[in-house]
Amino acid sequence: MKVLRFILLALLILIVVVGVGGFVFFWDTTRGPLPQTSGALDVEGLQAQVEVLRDESGIPHIYASNTHDLFFAQGFVHAQDRWWQMELYRHIGSGSISELTGKVSASYGNDLFIRTAGWRRAATRDAELLSEATRAYLEAFAEGVNAYILNRPADDLSLEYRILGLTGVNIPIQPWTVVDSLVWGKVMGWNLTDSYGQELVRQALYAAVGEGMTLNYAPAYPYGLEGDGAPTIVHPEDLPISEGTLSNPTASVTRVQGNFGRRMAGGHTAGDPLAGMVSAGIDTGIGSNNWVATGTMTASGLPMLADDMHLSHSLPSIWYLVGLHCLPKTDACPIDLIGFALSPTPGVVVGHNDSIAWGFTNVGADVQDLYVLDWNPDNPLQYRWNGEWRDVTVIEETISFGDGEPPVTIQVRETHLGPVINDNDLNRETGELSGFNTTDPLVLRWTGFEPNQLFDAIIGINTATDWESFRAAVGMFALPAQNMVFADVRGNIGYQTPGLMPIRPVDHDGLTPYPADGDEDVWQGFIPFDNLPRVLNPARSYIASANQAVVPLEYYDQLNEALGIEANTLLSFDWAYGQRGARIEAMLKERAPHTAQTFGDIHRDNKDLMAERIMPYIAQLALEPGAVSEARDYLLAWDFQMNAESGQGALFAYFSRRLVANVFNDQLPEDIRAGNRELMSAWLIMEDPENDWWDHASTSDARETRDDILARSFSEAVSEIAADLGSNPAEWSWGEIHGIEFVNTPLGASGVSLIEDMVNRVVLGYGGGNDIVNAASWDASSDSFFARSIPSERLIVDLSNFDSSQVVLPTGQSGHAYSPHYDDMIETYRTGGYLPLWFGRTAVEIATKDRLILSPR
Repeated sequence: MKVLRFILLALLILIVVVGVGGFVFFWDTTRGPLPQTSGALDVEGLQAQVEVLRDESGIPHIYASNTHDLFFAQGFVHAQDRWWQMELYRHIGSGSISELTGKVSASYGNDLFIRTAGWRRAATRDAELLSEATRAYLEAFAEGVNAYILNRPADDLSLEYRILGLTGVNIPIQPWTVVDSLVWGKVMGWNLTDSYGQELVRQALYAAVGEGMTLNYAPAYPYGLEGDGAPTIVHPEDLPISEGTLSNPTASVTRVQGNFGRRMAGGHTAGDPLAGMVSAGIDTGIGSNNWVATGTMTASGLPMLADDMHLSHSLPSIWYLVGLHCLPKTDACPIDLIGFALSPTPGVVVGHNDSIAWGFTNVGADVQDLYVLDWNPDNPLQYRWNGEWRDVTVIEETISFGDGEPPVTIQVRETHLGPVINDNDLNRETGELSGFNTTDPLVLRWTGFEPNQLFDAIIGINTATDWESFRAAVGMFALPAQNMVFADVRGNIGYQTPGLMPIRPVDHDGLTPYPADGDEDVWQGFIPFDNLPRVLNPARSYIASANQAVVPLEYYDQLNEALGIEANTLLSFDWAYGQRGARIEAMLKERAPHTAQTFGDIHRDNKDLMAERIMPYIAQLALEPGAVSEARDYLLAWDFQMNAESGQGALFAYFSRRLVANVFNDQLPEDIRAGNRELMSAWLIMEDPENDWWDHASTSDARETRDDILARSFSEAVSEIAADLGSNPAEWSWGEIHGIEFVNTPLGASGVSLIEDMVNRVVLGYGGGNDIVNAASWDASSDSFFARSIPSERLIVDLSNFDSSQVVLPTGQSGHAYSPHYDDMIETYRTGGYLPLWFGRTAVEIATKDRLILSPR
């Protein structure tokens, strides 16, 4: 049905375009939604006049005399530039994507899962916890959004409405609400804390290959690797965190390595219910880098801070740059900041104000657990808890479809821990729903279901003036747990991990679904904020985070001693393995004194430390003379830089893909394929040439060793690259096969080239790669080398002069395909460049290209 609609749509557009009125129709469809950015507008709901100054990149600087008007205007401006993205995001968070797409199996399946999980239900509960001031800001933001969207027909808001309308999908414009903003925090929190999916993968692996091979496949963090080869964010000398703790105990390494606790040997599904998730720019390849250095390491004598958050790419970008300025700044109107906002929300997530700067990377904390409960065999609405049957709460959710298909109502079983997450499973081939799962129901507990004051925290960070007020704000930051770096104009730098971090029973490692029938089996509370990792002004004069392990092993024993408990307080098992962190630390030490140029060099760095570590094993292989041996000689001359022009980089990528497939895939369950993370797993077993993973299951009469698999993988890689790029290495280049495809949702995946060409953009000649500082990660389990996640922004702040800050987005500020700011940053981003991020009023005035005056009606 979907394909037919879009074929009809393409024909309709073709007929109209070639007709007499074709040009008028095309112009009205593509340019009609572009907002007014200059001149004057009278807007109902404002209390006083507001100025919106946009620079040559379309970055708005909003000046208002009171906080109501400031956030009202932010909502208005966000809707001007990003309304369709906001509409899409609230439907994702609410589990109502089908209202935009019609009854399409992928959207319908996602809606079923999201409604079952209850993201919007959780956001609605959070709304009751908002402080009076934050609620007022969110309400003002919503008023501003509605002042823009409710006075215009849908066709004047974005071309998506008009094109989808031609397919029969009717999308009424609904008012924006406070919960529409809050629910996006749940979506971000979910996608940045996917530990439940790893539990299912490990469960399937354990059933297939046993505990030892499972831990080789997904090994623990290699603490202390080659000295500083896998550094933690908090260094050993930064401990202890809390006064009065032990100074140097021996860590419980077995607990950190994982022992599968009271694991279940059953066959729970390993697939991801959101595998077909409508792209929101956040669903795969999550990671990030940030770092901060004191004035002793910078040319200016004051701190510098850099940030780049790695997310899957989308069009428009997930981030929106905005400046928010009270004029004048007073106690009643204390806001003067600029940075990256999310289109559905007020304030700024990462950026700086006039006193401090801050940046985020994802902790990857294990804040989701799956539980196997003891269900009443005679009543699927009861489970045993503390020796008694306990009733679930049954919640009804109704899913509607934008194409007029009849709505579907489902029932959700919610326990006191959380929902039964694998009820209401959709068979995407037959369209049938499973209803209640009575075979292997799994209950999900997630910190996102706990009381959460995320937006109080964000507003608090936005107005913080020093380390103490910054920490007071981030203490409310429950989810998603982030590695936050800090710098201020007084010369201080710091690091803080906030978030709700579960304290588990000592025998629960969180690696697989866990049997539970009483209070002693589940979380025993959360690590107190004052015991969470933090650092202020370390003697080394820098702090760097890149999703690696946050703390050394001894932290956990110090923590348990401080709390007087014996429990599992491990923050996570699934870290990035430290290559990016090691490289950033090395460059920070080697290239001081730092400037914007040297910080940019770190952002742009393409060195592949994993390639450097694996190369000695390739060098010692016994290869037959000829093309394969010559290709090996060619590779050995490489500098390990995954630059766009690098032929050796292309060859190593082909080799990496074949290596993980040959080591792992023959022994994995069918629904699990080895990917990027498993390249590190392969390296960690290099020193064990007889490891069971090296043996290929298809050769029962032989036992392969490490060198057999390395040689086979390299030979296959040479054959594949020759077939794709030719046999002459001089013609190979990484950038020819490694690019970025920016896809609009949903039009960019319509299957109609005319429409896709209108809204999508393809970039070739891009460097970087997997677990490289310039982390343009590709999927080693796929046939494509195109990036699946990229730095979603880059920011450099010099605390000595905020007007020297630099920034770039992957695409542009606007969500309108025919705006000049839809894709005007792409080339700057591709080449590793930056744009100025003006802050002071004088600098902003000089850079202003468009001035819009909003006045009360």
